[in-house]
Amino acid sequence: MKKLKNENELLKKAILEGVKYGEARGAVEFEPTDSASEKIEYIYRLLVHDKVIQPIPEDQISQKSMKHKLAIWASKMK
Repeated sequence: MKKLKNENELLKKAILEGVKYGEARGAVEFEPTDSASEKIEYIYRLLVHDKVIQPIPEDQISQKSMKHKLAIWASKMK
């Protein structure tokens, strides 16, 4: 897994867009006390469920791989 140039900024964008996506869909309501890792996992699983992104094999899922996948998703947004 090759790190993207601006992966941290893309991850922040992915979290913001993922929160908007989940709340607009009516699937979730995030609380201010939710940690970034909880948001990352929920957004990742929601996007996989909705077939927006390809899933990572279950034995390879980690916080790092979910962050990377979301950063890639954010990089493809306009």
